[in-house]
Amino acid sequence: MTDNKNSANKDSNNQDHYNHAGMLAFLFSISFVLAFFIYIVAIHPGVDLKENIQAPPVAVAEEKAVDVSKVTEPWVENQDMIKHGAKLYAQNCAMCHGNEGKGDGPTGQALNPKPRNLVEGPWKKGGGYIGLYTVLTEGLAGSSMASYAHFKPVDRWALTQFVNSITKVKVAEDAAKVAAFAKTAK
Repeated sequence: MTDNKNSANKDSNNQDHYNHAGMLAFLFSISFVLAFFIYIVAIHPGVDLKENIQAPPVAVAEEKAVDVSKVTEPWVENQDMIKHGAKLYAQNCAMCHGNEGKGDGPTGQALNPKPRNLVEGPWKKGGGYIGLYTVLTEGLAGSSMASYAHFKPVDRWALTQFVNSITKVKVAEDAAKVAAFAKTAK
């Protein structure tokens, strides 16, 4: 019986020794985590992610909305159509093509191929009113230029006029051909 008592004491002493080491490891790890937390929260200056956060542009007094519903020939150059096209461009195109149409919009940076520079051209479908309207209606295969056939024709003509107003690559077109195309265009 004494042997059993002695062996129980030996096991108890060994177990206390192991528990003591485990407790020391636990206390050390808790102390380390606490010191690291205090360092991160109170001492470390932080990490600069180099995010250039800019205030949104100040809204200029909104101009009176342009009513293009009364325009009977939207393919004929018209300042109201260009203003309406500029508004549509800002809402739908500037994210990819950029505010100035140079193909440098924030969303466009992630696209492959990059969006077209509408100011400099060149045009894949010939440019001019017919080419621009066709691209807006059908999109461009092999690129991220989507079709805007869901826009009303008058809105597509307004966008066409706006893009034509900002481009340096003007295409001379016969007004009769444009009118004939416009009357059959969907």
